[in-house]
Amino acid sequence: MGPPAEWFSKIAQTPLTASGATLASISSTWLDSLTIPAYCAILSAVLFLAPSLKGIARKQKSYVDSGDPGEPSAEAESPSLHNSSLSRLVDSVGSVTIVFYRLVQLLDVLALLILSVLGPVHHDALYKPVVGPFSFVDVAQVALYIYLCILGCVSLLASTRVNFRAFVHLSSVLALVWGVYLYRDVWPLATVDLSPRDEAEGSFLWAKLGLLTLGGVMIPLISPRKYIPLDPKDPLEPHPEQTASLLSLLIYWYMEPTVWLAWRLPRLTFDMLSPLPDYDHLKNLVGRTFPRLDPMRSKSRRHIALEFIRVFGVEVCNLAAMSITAVAAAFAAPISINQLLKYLESGREEVHIRPWFWIALFFFGRIFKDLSDLWFMYYQSRLSIRIQAVITELVFEHALRVRMKADTSDSSTATPSSVSTAVVTPDNASQNGIEGAQSLESGENDTGDVAHSATASSSTAVPPSATSSIKGKGKEKSASESGSTAPPAATPAPSEMPESKTGANKHLVGRINNLVSSDLSSLENIGMFAVFVSVESPFQVILCMIFLYQILGWSALVGLATMLITLPLPGYITKHIQGSQREKMKRTDARVQTVTEMMNVIRMIKLFGWEPRIAAQLDKKREEELVWVRKNKLLSLSINLCNYMLPILIMLTTFFTYTVIMKQELTASRVFSAMSVFDMLRIDLHASFFIIPQLIQAKVSLERIADFLRNTELIDKYDQDAERGHAEIFPTEVSEERKEVIGIRHASFTWSKEALPSQTPGGTRKRAFVLHIDDEVIFQRGKINMIVGPTGAGKTSLLMALLGEMHYIPADPDSFVSLPRERGIAYAAQESWVQNETIRNNILFGAPYDEVRYNKVLHQCALKRDLSLFDAGDQTEVGEKGITLSGGQKARITLARAVYSSAEILLLDDILAALDVHTSKWIVEKCFKGELLQGRTIILVTHNVALVSPVADFVVDMGSDGRILSQGTLASALERDSDLLQVIKEEQKEVEKAEDEVDPEKPEEAAAKQNAGKLVVAEEVEDGHVGWSALSLYLANMSKRPVLFWLIYMSGHIVRHVISNFQTWYLGYWAAQYETHPPEEVSVGHYLTVYTALVAAGMAAAAFCVFYYVFGSVRAARIVHKELVTSVLGTTLRWLDKTPTARIIARCTVDIQTLDTRFARTAELLVEVSIFMLLKMLAVVLFSPIFIIPAAMVAIAGGLCGHVFMRAQLSVKREMSNYKAPVLSHFGAAVGGITSVRAYGAEEAFKAEAYSRIDRYSRVAVTHENLNRWLSARIDFIGTLFATSLALYLTYAARLSASDAGFSLNMAAAFSGVIFQAIRVFNDFEISGNSLERIQQYLLIEQEPKPTPEGVPPAYWPASGHLEVDKLSARYSPEGPKVLHDVTFEVASGERVGIVGRTGSGKSSLTLALLRCILTEGHVRYDGLETEKINLDALRSNITIIPQVPELLSGTLRQNLDPFSEHDDAVLNDALRSAGLFNLQDENDQSRITLDTEIAGGGANLSVGQRQILALARAIVRRSKLLILDEATSAIDYETDSIIQTSLRTELGKDVTLLTVAHRLQTIMDADKIMVLDAGRIVEFGKPSELLKNEKGMLRALVDESGDREKLYEMAMGASSS
Repeated sequence: MGPPAEWFSKIAQTPLTASGATLASISSTWLDSLTIPAYCAILSAVLFLAPSLKGIARKQKSYVDSGDPGEPSAEAESPSLHNSSLSRLVDSVGSVTIVFYRLVQLLDVLALLILSVLGPVHHDALYKPVVGPFSFVDVAQVALYIYLCILGCVSLLASTRVNFRAFVHLSSVLALVWGVYLYRDVWPLATVDLSPRDEAEGSFLWAKLGLLTLGGVMIPLISPRKYIPLDPKDPLEPHPEQTASLLSLLIYWYMEPTVWLAWRLPRLTFDMLSPLPDYDHLKNLVGRTFPRLDPMRSKSRRHIALEFIRVFGVEVCNLAAMSITAVAAAFAAPISINQLLKYLESGREEVHIRPWFWIALFFFGRIFKDLSDLWFMYYQSRLSIRIQAVITELVFEHALRVRMKADTSDSSTATPSSVSTAVVTPDNASQNGIEGAQSLESGENDTGDVAHSATASSSTAVPPSATSSIKGKGKEKSASESGSTAPPAATPAPSEMPESKTGANKHLVGRINNLVSSDLSSLENIGMFAVFVSVESPFQVILCMIFLYQILGWSALVGLATMLITLPLPGYITKHIQGSQREKMKRTDARVQTVTEMMNVIRMIKLFGWEPRIAAQLDKKREEELVWVRKNKLLSLSINLCNYMLPILIMLTTFFTYTVIMKQELTASRVFSAMSVFDMLRIDLHASFFIIPQLIQAKVSLERIADFLRNTELIDKYDQDAERGHAEIFPTEVSEERKEVIGIRHASFTWSKEALPSQTPGGTRKRAFVLHIDDEVIFQRGKINMIVGPTGAGKTSLLMALLGEMHYIPADPDSFVSLPRERGIAYAAQESWVQNETIRNNILFGAPYDEVRYNKVLHQCALKRDLSLFDAGDQTEVGEKGITLSGGQKARITLARAVYSSAEILLLDDILAALDVHTSKWIVEKCFKGELLQGRTIILVTHNVALVSPVADFVVDMGSDGRILSQGTLASALERDSDLLQVIKEEQKEVEKAEDEVDPEKPEEAAAKQNAGKLVVAEEVEDGHVGWSALSLYLANMSKRPVLFWLIYMSGHIVRHVISNFQTWYLGYWAAQYETHPPEEVSVGHYLTVYTALVAAGMAAAAFCVFYYVFGSVRAARIVHKELVTSVLGTTLRWLDKTPTARIIARCTVDIQTLDTRFARTAELLVEVSIFMLLKMLAVVLFSPIFIIPAAMVAIAGGLCGHVFMRAQLSVKREMSNYKAPVLSHFGAAVGGITSVRAYGAEEAFKAEAYSRIDRYSRVAVTHENLNRWLSARIDFIGTLFATSLALYLTYAARLSASDAGFSLNMAAAFSGVIFQAIRVFNDFEISGNSLERIQQYLLIEQEPKPTPEGVPPAYWPASGHLEVDKLSARYSPEGPKVLHDVTFEVASGERVGIVGRTGSGKSSLTLALLRCILTEGHVRYDGLETEKINLDALRSNITIIPQVPELLSGTLRQNLDPFSEHDDAVLNDALRSAGLFNLQDENDQSRITLDTEIAGGGANLSVGQRQILALARAIVRRSKLLILDEATSAIDYETDSIIQTSLRTELGKDVTLLTVAHRLQTIMDADKIMVLDAGRIVEFGKPSELLKNEKGMLRALVDESGDREKLYEMAMGASSS
């Protein structure tokens, strides 16, 4: 018998007190084991009474203090008199069931009391009598049971809190008594030479044991508990775990209703899930944690990790306790195996401790370990959910206080291009998507979350704020969007950048979003990791080494030394893995950026026929990424081989030392028990390498959160230091007489405390913007106040200063800034801010719904027509960041919110900038002059001075240096500011020009029509399991011969695991030699060599499997990506119009990422785990054939549990995705519109909504974690039962040798231990396989005709621009109506044709039909060839269209003009010159546009005019013979327009045919021919001069309606004469 067993048997044989003869001399009676419960009962009584005595003392003190002795109120405890005694009893205890169990327990104790009284009377005394037949022990027993009877009565009759405390004390003491009787009377039965201490009691003894088992074990385990609310004033619906019995809690029985409900229904919905326990509600967590964590409440500067440990100390202690008990319980198995195999080695000879005891120890040890693990994971998951909830709310609340300053305000040295790309390149979008995917890799792998993050980020790859933030908010903005003349390539002044907060603050907003996404996911398992590293791992390593030392002597220390020497190796490889991961992520980011860019300009790619080239570019990026994917996977293979090899190396050195150096015998009992401990060491090592880097990452994330909470600048309202500083110099309070004033006096304002104004007279101007109010500015109450001025003057800053968003620096004691908030403030930001809600909810913004007022607001804000275009009307959801709305619609909804509110003061920041002239006029006429704004104070920042000035009562004119030039009437402003007069004149021209348009189709309305369709296209969601067709997309592409590939791969795994099993058997075989041969005859060298060879062969097989799989998976990943890109690029414009870009980007980014990582890994694991399980089971059956039935039953039971679990888990996973998204979107919306939220004073409403959304997510997350534990409890029990029954069979029924029995037990333990993992892997396989289904959906979308060899045109084609159209009809879908009807015309090469018609006449449809972008009938001949027979890419690459809003790529101008590097710079510069760009800019201007100028995504840093010019230059570079111009002339100033028209006439070749779709007659009246369309038909076609002669003609009618009638006639006649 080995040392541990000897210790155990010695302990077992020594009674807690050896009563009787041995210790009689020292009053053994007092120390008898039966008196221990009596002593504990005394302690129990003290502890039980202490809280009550303390409460009485407190009440007595309060009576004395108040001087009124009074009577203690019993109202809280006693129910009203009309209640019956029974109902009062039930109310107090909790339920009838609980009353029943408490009553049974009381009767149980009474029975024990009777037995303890009758026992000494009926049986011979074991002890010396003291009172009659009763000894001291008997008296102690009777006293104990009397005390327990009292506790039993209290547990039934006292108030709720007291009766539960009594029940706990009663159950604990009874359990202790039960334990003492087990030790005295059951333990001896497990030995050969001991007998029960109390066997003289006969049947009384077993009756007592039965009653103790019932009262001390069964009832405490199965009795439910009463729900005691955390806050008695606000009781919530209890979660089942709050009322479940202890047994139900331990084995998650309370989850059964949810699990079986999921089994019966197709899917679970949120309302079917159990409510959130009140201790997990955010309001309770906030009350518990914020006093220490919130920087506004706690001034502690300790490391935030220590603060978290302090607030979550109970959870952390529970984690530590559970990990210690789990590690200790884990050693029951090796100890049991060691003793059982010793018993078998001895030839089943009688031993001191019977074998069934070791089997029982094995069973209960495994059960105890499993329960400890379950509860460890319970506390870990709850800690994780609580930390996530608390940090999200903490960051959210702090974000509501943060000053949204411009982080780029000091970077004025940056070039214009760098300024622009810093904001709008879609890197951040792609990065976020991938980071989301990565972060989830380490956690629960939640596909839905990843998809959401990608969708959210990709859909806004170019932030809405980008345009305005880069272009500025001055005349550049106005020029590009409202139509005034723009200085080209204007560079934002440094002073302007702080004004443009959202764009400039990308860094801060991005940082906040990162904190609640990637940083939060790093903290998901921080509790588990910290406890593992600090408690569990050291404790386990120490116990392992002690155990190994006990059975293998000092050779174990050699093993320990080997472990320490080899530790740096995995660390070295891990470092390389991290490096390769970084490189891989760079390549992934590059590909994702290209995909995002591609999707943002997909229409342009299709119209230009660039699909094959773009596909080739993406394939190249993908190939570069896959190189690093492969490298990363091969490095992961090396770390896995290390984890596999090191424990075996440690084991080999230990066994080598033990046998060769120490010359000891290696028996089966030593080998197999040592192997299980070495296995523990292996798992410990493996976990350490995985956990330590993640723990470091978690520490970094915590420090980032702490930095945000403690070091971010707050607005003055929350910044106590700033307030203190002002108070020391000047009083900060506004005097009473000025409380109602709106204005500022003698103050400066900066965007940051650091950016204080320069004090050096005449020195260089500080880059940071400063708003100076040298005198005072007082706005008029109840009037319209207008703020005007050039770009960067500080107009928005003035509003922000009033709102308290800027840092206030008083200049003298008279200084003040006042904005009365009592009657409400409403604010409309220039960068329109909308929430992800319905349009109606965005307008109401929490205000009550008044239908009359609401309809007036819609009318006055010109929203009626827009709403009619949406299928859902005002119930249309606007999407993340208002993705379903145009810029103009968002601006008007933001205005409508302010108008609808009851606020007396409205601050409107350039709300007309995003609107065309027509809509702007409507807003001024209907809204500003409307009844809803009468008597309210309006402060309006605007550049549309000409439009607004008629309604403005007071004008503040800002100078470019952040000072006020003038204030008063418009006339006084014009006197002092000549530039302002020039602006008004230009704007007046724009207003007149807009009136000449032919029924303008506003871009925003076109967008609305499109989006109205998008809204009804729901994303396809597959139900049930992943289909084979989707799986085969990946699995069948791993090789050209997939069946052979999988045969070889699976054969490799079979060989690998057969070798592994054989290794284990061979060690046993080696050990068995010592049983049959003398030690000197056993050739240690031979066995060591063979074993080492087996280890090497196993490693080679494992390496081959991974290596072979990596190359197959990379091939499949390449093919799937290629097919997806080809499918998306080859689809129709109609499909692209109705499918949100974000969904397509999500397929190409997150789903592909999932395929590369999660799906590839889980598919590999699934094969490996399945073969592992099968071969372990076969190994057991090989030695014990009778076990084929139990093994099959275990597999079936595990499969059934897994199947039931999957039904519930998939539903809950889906709900998790659904409820995680709103938390992040609410966060993003609030941070994005933080100024608006603070202006409206809506912080508390937003906090309440955050509480609600976080609680909803927590509710789903709790159910998700509980489901995992439910499955784990059942699978672990099935596995333990299987291994225990095998141990029983091997011990008592089989006749195997010790080594074969050890081998069988080892295999059974491995088999049962991996069932749960197999189900989880399969679950993960299903979830990650969902990405394959999503990709497959996009391989089956409608496609345009593919290129064919017959469709390649001759090399000379096209030689001219001759176009013939014969009976051309077109429709957008096969079922849709015709949009063109038998259109026939002919255009000679080199002709210029203008196309006009009212909205919906088919102008754009005709251009699309010529390019075959829609379904067509009839004939179109281009330079003599039928376009129907030409490949689409050839056709479209030989026709160039300049769309209404040209699309530009992010990158240099050179890349935009020549994306495939086909031309040299001379050609590109000539094209720019021909397009008229150089006429618009000064050669000496540093900010001029050159080929190296960086263009932001979508051309956001250029005006629309500049974009048109670049699009024209691109067309000139393409040298197409047919050019189609779909002109957005309403947004181009006269100068730019005339330059473009001149270029078209002079720079294009004489054989180039030009078709111009015109909204403005002036553009096309000098064309060779004009085509007038109406309802898809040509109604007029000919020379303009001839068409004008037709008095009833449509063109004549349009010209006669125009304000420029004479000029248009003159142009037409001039064209005909030329």
